Amino acid sequence: MSKKNKENKDIELEEKANEVENPEAAAEASENQESAEAEAKESSEAKDEEKTAEAPKEPSLEEQIEELKKQALYKQAEFENFRKRTLKEKADLILAGGEKTITAILPVLDDFERAMADQSDDPAAIKEGMKLIFQKFQKTLESLGVKKIETDGVDFNVDYHEAIAQVPGMGEDKVGKVIDCVQTGYTLNDKVIRFAKVAVGQ
Repeated sequence: MSKKNKENKDIELEEKANEVENPEAAAEASENQESAEAEAKESSEAKDEEKTAEAPKEPSLEEQIEELKKQALYKQAEFENFRKRTLKEKADLILAGGEKTITAILPVLDDFERAMADQSDDPAAIKEGMKLIFQKFQKTLESLGVKKIETDGVDFNVDYHEAIAQVPGMGEDKVGKVIDCVQTGYTLNDKVIRFAKVAVGQ
C-alpha cells in the first residue's frame, strides 16, 4: 500500500471513529452537506430557467408569413388613402381655380350691365364705353395668365398657328408668313389653349 493511500485510509477511519464517538455532530454535518447540495442544485436549476427565459424565441415560418401579410395590407391601405387624398386635393384645386376665374370676371360683367342700362344715344360714347370694357376684360384675362397669340406679320409656327388657307401671289417676302388671322388664339401660362386660325402666304 502506498503512503498516500494509507493516509486517505487513516482519514476515513478517523472520520468513522468521530461518527461513533459523536453521532449528533456527524448527523448535523451530514444534514448541512445535504442542504448545501440541495441549494446548489436549486441555484443551478434557477440559472437554467433564467437562460431559457432570456433566450429570444425564433418566430415560426407561419408567424413570419402572417406578419408580412399584415405589413402588405397596411401598405395597401396607406396607398389607397394617399390616392383618395390626392384626387380630392386635385378636385379642390380645379374648383378653386374656377372660383378664382369667375371672381375675376365678375367686375367686367358688372360693367356690361351698366352699359346695357345706359340710355345714351351717342354712338361715340357707346363705342368708347365698349372699348374700355374690352380693355378691362383683356387685363383681367392677362392677370389670370391668358395671353393673345401674336399673328401680325410673324412667321407661321405650327406650335401656335393653325393654317386654314394658303394665299398665293403675295410676294416672296410673304411666303411662310401669316397674312391674316381668322380666329385669335390664346395661351394659358405659356400653354396653348386655342390655336390661332390663320391664312399663310404661299
